[in-house]
Amino acid sequence: MLTRSADVLRAAVAGLLLAFSFPRFGHPALAWIALAPLLAALCAGRLRHAFLLGLLTGGIYFTGTLYWITRVMVVYGGLQGWIAVPVNAALIAYLALFPGLFALVVRRLTMVHGPAALMAAPLVWIATELGRTHLLTGFPWVLLGYSQATVLPIAQLASVFGVYGVSMLIVAVSAAVALLAFRSSFRSAEASRSTYVFASVTIAIVVVVALWGSRRVAASEWTRSGDPIRVGLIQGNVDQAQKWDATRAAVIFDDYLQMTRRAIAERAQFVLWPESSTPFLFEEEPAGAERIRTLAVQAHVPILFGSDQIVWRIAGNRRIPDKYFNSAFLVRPDGTTGGVYRKMHLVPFGEYVPLQRVLFFAAPLTEQVGTFAPGETPELLPVNGHPISVAICYEVVYPALVREFVRGGSEMLTTITNDAWFGETSAPYQHFEQSSMRAIEEGRYLVRSANTGISGIVDPYGRVVEKTSIFQQAVLVGEARFLRTSTFYARHGDILAYAATLAAVALVIASWPMRRRVQ
Repeated sequence: MLTRSADVLRAAVAGLLLAFSFPRFGHPALAWIALAPLLAALCAGRLRHAFLLGLLTGGIYFTGTLYWITRVMVVYGGLQGWIAVPVNAALIAYLALFPGLFALVVRRLTMVHGPAALMAAPLVWIATELGRTHLLTGFPWVLLGYSQATVLPIAQLASVFGVYGVSMLIVAVSAAVALLAFRSSFRSAEASRSTYVFASVTIAIVVVVALWGSRRVAASEWTRSGDPIRVGLIQGNVDQAQKWDATRAAVIFDDYLQMTRRAIAERAQFVLWPESSTPFLFEEEPAGAERIRTLAVQAHVPILFGSDQIVWRIAGNRRIPDKYFNSAFLVRPDGTTGGVYRKMHLVPFGEYVPLQRVLFFAAPLTEQVGTFAPGETPELLPVNGHPISVAICYEVVYPALVREFVRGGSEMLTTITNDAWFGETSAPYQHFEQSSMRAIEEGRYLVRSANTGISGIVDPYGRVVEKTSIFQQAVLVGEARFLRTSTFYARHGDILAYAATLAAVALVIASWPMRRRVQ
């Protein structure tokens, strides 16, 4: 049991500070000190105690940022509240294992090396974030670096080391704060001096990054290069309960066509509709498809939109649905289909239920949302002679996936989503800011069409050029650019994150044979 009440309080405060580092109710400044209370608690006690403290921090952290998942499962997943709450709790408990592991490793290092080992905390935290991104399909929502998406001078670090680099810098500040708080307990003058050196170097790096980032944003060279294009973003604001209502299908479709005409009247040269925006399957409804094709031909404008797709197989004399895909279609200005992108990274509990045999009690989710198959290739789509990429829904929070598009030649990042599921919670705001980080990382314009918002245009420095409010029907037209430039991150990827992970593993291995120091 957790017996040290002061440590429990510190861990709980750390969890609250982490949760309140993100929108809609938080502030990015809190992220810089969020882990300091937990780190202070990790300078004493047993390993089991440290792990439980980390679990507590993680539980509060993810409850505060992922509370909205329960609502999604109840309102749209067909689950009763008494089932949805434990399903959400299970996800939160799983995610809390990563801060728990972080605390366990940091405590092990402080046992061997004393409080000075807190200097390794940034390496260990990044290792756990990388694990959270990739293990069991991954769930990298609210990585700590995302908290700085609106703090543009700091967020520019993502163009070099990605969102993990931003996370590492934030944790380094928390570690410096915790070290300074414990400096009086160090047994040697050398250890005390190393603390001041670490804190000074950390502050210097933050200042250098902020100054460099400010100059980078002010220069904004890439906003004046590349070929410009006026994009039209269509925000239909279709209630999720009405989305597949057959009696509403004609009205919804007519609204999308009418809003597209408005965007074209405002000189849009490329129009985007949201994820699953057609109230029919594009390839299975020739009459509806023809209306989209005709509009593209009349206006001589490419139209990108989301629509589910079926791949059929032949059994005897019958066609039987084989696979379902969440897809994005591009209709060229000549009315032909320019390409199809099939969503590669599916949403757990939204597009499929993971571990269905274990989570048998969540079967109603499968009945409500169906089971989609993942796409296999990062298909690029041609717009006015330029290749672009599409990330569907929460694919955009995966740095490596979006980087794969850019390495394949994408000159513009687009993302289409249906955030109606989230309601008026923190989720739409979190989703939009996490999307913005991809623009900085890759040095690309990002354009986002969301059914209920937030839709917007983000420049390669993370500045929001245009955006809409949530739960409003809107047509947004603004300028973006096709870019071929390349950031260090786009060229080299998550080398810092993997190097930090290797270093953290090496520290743990090196610490194990050594005798534990008496604290």
